[in-house]
Amino acid sequence: MFSNEEKASIYKVIEKRRDIRSFLSTPIQEEKIERILKAAHHAPSVGFMQPWNFILITSDDVKERLAWAADKERRALAIHYEGEKETKFLGLKIEGLKEAPLTICVTCDPTRGGAHVLGRNSIPETDMLSTACAIQNMWLAACAEGLALGWVSFYKKNDVRDILDIPPHIDPIALLSIGYTDDYPEKPILEQENWRKRESLEHLIFKNKWNEQR
Repeated sequence: MFSNEEKASIYKVIEKRRDIRSFLSTPIQEEKIERILKAAHHAPSVGFMQPWNFILITSDDVKERLAWAADKERRALAIHYEGEKETKFLGLKIEGLKEAPLTICVTCDPTRGGAHVLGRNSIPETDMLSTACAIQNMWLAACAEGLALGWVSFYKKNDVRDILDIPPHIDPIALLSIGYTDDYPEKPILEQENWRKRESLEHLIFKNKWNEQR
């Protein structure tokens, strides 16, 4: 059982977590990094396959190359947006990959556990879903530690494989930049920039059947 104060802290961290693009160069204490990785490794994993690995990137040269890969993809994606939205999309800070003292590439090994893993036999994507649970744990732990985390989600996977020497069968799921920041917004950045508004939870809940309101 959790006390009311402990429950309030959990929900506070969930609500306060943000996707950050601007970082300070201040080093991160090693014990904080270890706690964040431990939180990730305690994520729920379908069939207990634990398909994740974590590549810790501190080299400025490697971070520059990753930033190049992300910026290349960002420019390619920008053709899908027009006017103000295009400007805002192009304004997302790839520099965060270079600014943050640490970037972590979270990978997924779809072969871990062998050919017959509970859950993955029926739904192959459960390995990626398990990895996403690990990433969410990292995000919440970073927030609790007073650190900012930014998820760069646009890049060509083969570019990242080449830069980090990742084997072809391993999936680079996420590039996460972690560090301190002096710009931690009250609202999610894309919501603050009017990219779109948060959906109403009431309209997302059905009962017994699809599209049947409770």
